[in-house]
Amino acid sequence: MVHSFAVRGAVVASILMFAAPLAGAVAQDDARETPIVLVPHRAVYDLSLSGTRGNSQVTNVRGRILYDFAGNVCEGYSLQFRQVSALDSGEGKVATSDLRSTTWEGADAKSFKFASENFVDDKLIDSVDGLAERGAGATAVSLQKPEEKILNVGGAVVFPTEHMMRAIAAARAGKTLLDFPVYDGSDTGEKVFDTLTVIGRKLNAGERKHDDIAADEKKLANVARWPVTISYFERDAKSKTGEQMPAYAIGFELYENGISRALSLDYNDFVVAGKLTSLEIKEPKPCP
Repeated sequence: MVHSFAVRGAVVASILMFAAPLAGAVAQDDARETPIVLVPHRAVYDLSLSGTRGNSQVTNVRGRILYDFAGNVCEGYSLQFRQVSALDSGEGKVATSDLRSTTWEGADAKSFKFASENFVDDKLIDSVDGLAERGAGATAVSLQKPEEKILNVGGAVVFPTEHMMRAIAAARAGKTLLDFPVYDGSDTGEKVFDTLTVIGRKLNAGERKHDDIAADEKKLANVARWPVTISYFERDAKSKTGEQMPAYAIGFELYENGISRALSLDYNDFVVAGKLTSLEIKEPKPCP
């Protein structure tokens, strides 16, 4: 269970990155719209258990996510991500997972570099390192870790940046649903997930008030935001009922400038809340 939780943290990294690297991009549905300019920023989220289901053995979760995004439309976009979580399964059984990942994505969404390490109780259990490049009709993945391998994950997949670009464009246009396969380098670097993105109604400034650090951030006071939920589905999973359940899902409020708040990480048998407790909005680096 702890191993699974740690691996899925890589997906959380890609989803949060999903909201960041769009500086200078123009929404695809209407090129006349104001460009979607997103800010480089460093955010910290405190994690806690918000609920359990069924026969879940998890009795408590505590931890923290550190998210540091930088880049521009000339140099591409980089992300430093770390998620440390302690899972209590009762009777004094506490296990700690520590995910560390770095990613870089080209501004043209054709190249995606990724590297991650997963530790459980200070022991390295997974290490992934690779490069994905999209060509005409195919996406080639060159893995260095966990073992050297060349894969073709299909031309229809999108990388996390493109995922977010489509979501923000859809939100601006008042659309509510997106579905397509996503490749984010998580797990062993070999998986493609089918995703369903649900975008809610645009929130007014005073709606859904939170006691997080964003509540008093003046730079966010007039920035549009939407509730977003993304469900990830295993491509090879089969259901006896014909209805496939997501492997996991994440909900959050997405600001138009790329900052996310009010995380909800749903692992089916338990749900973790992520509260934004620290936020540094950085000055964007101009192109050379």
